[in-house]
Amino acid sequence: MKGSTKLSIIDSQLFYNDDKNIVIDLNGEIYNYKTLKTSLEKEGICFKTNSDMEVILRLYEKHGIDSFSSLDGMFTFSIYDKKNKKIIIVRDFFGGKPLYYYKTTGEFYWASELKDITSVIDRKTLTISETALNLYFRLTYIPAPYSIYKDIFKLEPNTFLEYDLNTKCITKKLINQPSFDFDLEGINEEKAIKICFEKVCESVIARSISDAPVGTFLSGGVDSSVVSWCLAKHTGQKIDTFSIGFENKQFDESEKAMTVAKLINSNHHLSRIDERDLFSDIDTIILNFDEPYADSSLLASYFVAQKAKAKIKVALTGDGGDEVFGGYNKYYIGKLNNTITSLLPESVFNIAKGMLKPILYTQSDKRGKRYKLRRLFDSIDYDNDFYYKIISLGFAPEELKKILLSYNDYNFGEYKSIDKPYHKYKINDFREIDRHLSLDGDMLVKVDRTNLLTSLEFKSPLLNRDLWNFTNNLPDNYLIRGYNKKYILKKSFEKYFPTGFFDIAKQGFQVPVGNWLRNSLKKELESYCDLEFLKTQGIFNPERLIPLITRHIQGKQDSTFEVWTYYCFQKWYKKFYL
Repeated sequence: MKGSTKLSIIDSQLFYNDDKNIVIDLNGEIYNYKTLKTSLEKEGICFKTNSDMEVILRLYEKHGIDSFSSLDGMFTFSIYDKKNKKIIIVRDFFGGKPLYYYKTTGEFYWASELKDITSVIDRKTLTISETALNLYFRLTYIPAPYSIYKDIFKLEPNTFLEYDLNTKCITKKLINQPSFDFDLEGINEEKAIKICFEKVCESVIARSISDAPVGTFLSGGVDSSVVSWCLAKHTGQKIDTFSIGFENKQFDESEKAMTVAKLINSNHHLSRIDERDLFSDIDTIILNFDEPYADSSLLASYFVAQKAKAKIKVALTGDGGDEVFGGYNKYYIGKLNNTITSLLPESVFNIAKGMLKPILYTQSDKRGKRYKLRRLFDSIDYDNDFYYKIISLGFAPEELKKILLSYNDYNFGEYKSIDKPYHKYKINDFREIDRHLSLDGDMLVKVDRTNLLTSLEFKSPLLNRDLWNFTNNLPDNYLIRGYNKKYILKKSFEKYFPTGFFDIAKQGFQVPVGNWLRNSLKKELESYCDLEFLKTQGIFNPERLIPLITRHIQGKQDSTFEVWTYYCFQKWYKKFYL
């Protein structure tokens, strides 16, 4: 989706209303468009096509901007309303599709890809956003509303923007979501399990409707296993499942996927990758994001998608299950922070942290117990910022202050819609922060860019607005009970899996980039540490930065997240900004 106020929309499929006063352009898919179409037909509205784009247009004709709340899917779209002299751009609840915009005195540009805007404006006017720079090196990605460029922004999820062609002014508003349709007052566990099972199955079925072959990405974790089971049960046929393994056994979890593949009798495809598979595609993969992005799991996502597209056209994934059902260890941080800060004075904690942190550094880039303990120490905060610290997977603030010349003490203020004492936080509060930051800025960006790069369509059944509302209205202990994460999801499906299967710990979609930076990527990484280049660039403090990278390369101290984040930034900088 690309456009400007001149409506010079390129490479787009447009849909016009009958009198040509409204035109719409859609990127993505509306999952409930058939239901919406049926309702409109009952009201006497006639349709010319069976497309979801026409449904959006007819809804807008009848209900205006209030119609946006009825749409369920993964989408962005734009509307040119000639009669009201407005351009409206809209983004879905989770932010499954990106949408950039750029406004000058007399023009307004919007596009699904950053490169489409930078290709039509004067690049000399573009400067790096200091806020985005600090966000990136903290988080390893840049969430909305920021982009890496100071004057180009991303539209936030669940938001629409109106551009008035007369006044040249912008107005942004949240989309009012429909109220939750279940009364969960006093709900018992049996009823919650039944609802959860039905809603997950319904979502998988809705997202498996396609004229093209559908399969799943099967990692062996709870989420992808549940989605694969639901698809296999629904189709009643052998489905294709795909997983990735690594030659480095520390990172290989392919046996768990094989267990599920045998259980559901799928045609399972396992591909193993090592450093040699990386060389021909790494530039294409990383630079496809148009701005710095350093989630290393994108490499695995790309390789498994490359293998899958020979067999299927649509892949269902387990993405979003941790956010929707409470599956992250970081959701324990509220209780841990409260316990530690209530027992230890801040001065005592800082002494203990200073003594223990050096011991917790490792030489390996595997996220073991020492890594997790170090992350915990880095996240404990006496000023209520503990959750923003634990989701910051790049540089800790005290480290970033040393290496970044334009460092600012960014405290995520605009994302803090929740303002309460740390001991009052609920799991839903953390999940809501994740929806605005990590889902929008990281995970869904990875899925979208891999989709574009491989021409394989991704759908995430667990990222369902109805499921989100359901889990948001459950008591905390239905999500995490004791140390049992994703409790309600596991209980809903456990009888269909081997006893104890859901109790097996899974480490996540890790890629051994720390080792690769010491070997196959070492020469390129060292070129980004050239002293003259760094001085000319004027972004980093070489005296602090180079020793950190050198220690990692020499294997003296693992700094995988920091060094990979730096590597990805410099790769972007040399390609797009020099």
